[in-house]
Amino acid sequence: MDINLKTGTIGEKRELVTTENTAIKYGSGDVPVYATPALVGLMEGASIKAVDPYLPEGHCTVGVSIAIDHTAATPVGMTVTARAELVKVEGRKLTLAVEAFDDKEPVGKGTHERFIVQMDKFMARNQAKLGG
Repeated sequence: MDINLKTGTIGEKRELVTTENTAIKYGSGDVPVYATPALVGLMEGASIKAVDPYLPEGHCTVGVSIAIDHTAATPVGMTVTARAELVKVEGRKLTLAVEAFDDKEPVGKGTHERFIVQMDKFMARNQAKLGG
């Protein structure tokens, strides 16, 4: 597998805060604001956009670690934008710096690690779990 990823690639993903992605809906809190699990997913989505388009056919990345600070609440009706930048490539292990902003201020930042996998082999190993 010939992987030729360059640090500095960037991906972004946006999401409108609705009642479907609040802390109440996720069960992660009792207030109607953007949920931390939703923020994690948005940051992972931005990370995928930063690296997966540059991978060889049949390959993708899977998340293995994320450490973030969710620093500000975002109410229903605002948009949250996550940005991921590839900062380190160590073979199949990728490290990305992630950050997020709502319409008014920064709302989170951290580090996310992903591994490059060959999709068919990865899914075959995963499906083998069902066979006992």
